[in-house]
Amino acid sequence: MKKGSRKRVSEVAGLDLGDKTSELCVLGEDAEILEESRLSTTEEGIRRRFAHVPKMRVAIEAGTHSPWVSRLLEELGHEVIVANPRKLRLVYSNKRKCDRADALYLARLARMDPKLLAPVRHRKEKGQADLALLRSREVLVQTRTRLINHVRGMVKSMGGRLPKGSARSFGSHLADAVPVRLRTALGPVLKTIDEVTERIKAYDRKIEEMANRSYPETARLRQVRGVGALTALAFVLTLEDPARFERSRTVGAYLGLVPGRDSSGESDPQRRITKEGDMYLRKTLVQSAHYLMGPFGEDCDLRRHGERIAERGGKNGKKRATVAVARKLSILLHHLWRSGEEYDPLHNASRQDRSKAVAAGAQLEAASSLMALKKAAK
Repeated sequence: MKKGSRKRVSEVAGLDLGDKTSELCVLGEDAEILEESRLSTTEEGIRRRFAHVPKMRVAIEAGTHSPWVSRLLEELGHEVIVANPRKLRLVYSNKRKCDRADALYLARLARMDPKLLAPVRHRKEKGQADLALLRSREVLVQTRTRLINHVRGMVKSMGGRLPKGSARSFGSHLADAVPVRLRTALGPVLKTIDEVTERIKAYDRKIEEMANRSYPETARLRQVRGVGALTALAFVLTLEDPARFERSRTVGAYLGLVPGRDSSGESDPQRRITKEGDMYLRKTLVQSAHYLMGPFGEDCDLRRHGERIAERGGKNGKKRATVAVARKLSILLHHLWRSGEEYDPLHNASRQDRSKAVAAGAQLEAASSLMALKKAAK
């Protein structure tokens, strides 16, 4: 945000978005309340209030309606700040919380210092629509998992046990293993599982096609074995622009893959990862990390990094190693995307080998020089 833009904005508004109606609070230059009103949470209602008025700074809270509302307000020429709800303790800790008070708090924080709102940036409309394809697939996967768990649970309750099998072939391959007494109840569920599986396969084909046609940059990310079209597309659509991050190392923190901190005085306990940022992308990265650390993962810097952490042991050594690999993977993917470099699985290992070779050569040369000096002295 440019410093000059703040001076040109005389009025600041806080807009608490509701599903049907929204509360509006407008403050003047001296933070006096100029308006408190309610408007319809529709495009017509937003346009009626904010069109044909001087530019103002509008603070809204991230939520279901915030993407399209923020785009509409920016289209109408206003400066929009989308507040991170996880950071707004002032709003959620208020014991006399109401929508009208929330709008006032948003306006006052936006007037005082917009950084206190921990602004987030919504993705563009096309990116949001394309990402909806991945999220819809995820809903079907979760639905299939619940149906499979239901079938297994019902069979166990009757004293049986279904053999292990892939979720993709669960309905068709394990139908005969269901006890006869439960086939009437579970038969339709098994058919539904097969239907959901076919829908998921259709989504996979669409995702593959979208990645190749609309997002060719995903091909560079898919050089990493274990990163498919789904993970690469989720990464590109979530981050949108690699230039958002000056350093690739900050991507891991942005996605909540770094430990939290609660340091005070001499106390600095080890904490779990923050789990901030996009949950879906974090989940896909962890799944890719599981593949890299699994039996089919290739020998690479990422795998070796995880193995070193796992060797330290501990109660959750393998789990910590997987999360650490997921964090390193996010850094690597951003670096490949931004730099355009070709992926070298053992780049760090090769560099270390070269360094060791150079150091050994220097030691050999120093030893030879010392021996020559000794001979000359004799």
